[in-house]
Amino acid sequence: METFPVVNMEMLNTEKRAAILEKIKDACENWGFFEVIYHGISHDLMDTVEKFTKEHYKKCMEQRFKEMVASKGLEAVQTEIDDLDWESTFFLKHLPVSNISEVPDLEDDYRKIMKEFADKLEKLAEQLLDLLCENLGLEQGYLKKVFYGSKGPTFGTKVSNYPPCPKPDLIKGLRAHTDAGGIILLFQDDKVSGLQLLKDGKWIDVPPMRHSIVINLGDQLEVITNGKYKSVEHRVIAQPDGNRMSLASFYNPGSDAVIYPAPELLEKEEKENTVMYPKFVFEDYMKLYAGLKFQAKEPRFEAMKAVETAVNLGPIATV
Repeated sequence: METFPVVNMEMLNTEKRAAILEKIKDACENWGFFEVIYHGISHDLMDTVEKFTKEHYKKCMEQRFKEMVASKGLEAVQTEIDDLDWESTFFLKHLPVSNISEVPDLEDDYRKIMKEFADKLEKLAEQLLDLLCENLGLEQGYLKKVFYGSKGPTFGTKVSNYPPCPKPDLIKGLRAHTDAGGIILLFQDDKVSGLQLLKDGKWIDVPPMRHSIVINLGDQLEVITNGKYKSVEHRVIAQPDGNRMSLASFYNPGSDAVIYPAPELLEKEEKENTVMYPKFVFEDYMKLYAGLKFQAKEPRFEAMKAVETAVNLGPIATV
């Protein structure tokens, strides 16, 4: 069986750089996912984030989740539930404007540590985007520029807990979907598994690893690379034991950023009819995605093509 790709970021500063870049390239082309270790975010910081996140769930969210489960009678379901996820979540916005000070029930120390963690993740996201540019033969900074829009990228974190589930065969932790945005950085529980991706028609576990960050590609990178890199369907399986923590940080284009296949990549593809992907404003894609998240992505791209013919989109906004 193929081994899930794990990338040691420290090796980029050694003679193994070319091999590491090749590993990232293969992961982007064939998996849509990879895991990074020695990524420059301190283990102490990650441990503190985990501690605060788990304490916050226990103190502020666990009882609410139990009440929701009881009110919907979910412990006793007999048939598969396909319109509900077994997860307890809240969202933090970092860019273009942070809402960390306004989210209720968070301790001040938790707010402070999450802001520090988000700053580190933002830098890691931008470093990874430049590595993708290098592999794709695009100028350094190209992806960041495309994402920029007029106010900079959109960046936020979905903080999730997946509590023990009495009927994991009938209720998914999170139903299968591809992510709409750019590049996603996931800090997941290293003791309780559950994340799976679809590869070659089979569901494969994304291995929990202490202090790693799981990276996956969203729909926008599939469009910009004209399908060279693909966003991949993934899901979370609920577990009968253990509470799985998940912090997924989404580094996405700005709402008014114009997304389309990189012209340089199209020039390299010496085939006719190579443009398969549409040109659109990111916010328009997100409006469409909101109602179709748990459906196949291809009809979303087709729908945006239909919109494209009716809209005269201007040039890409850069920094």
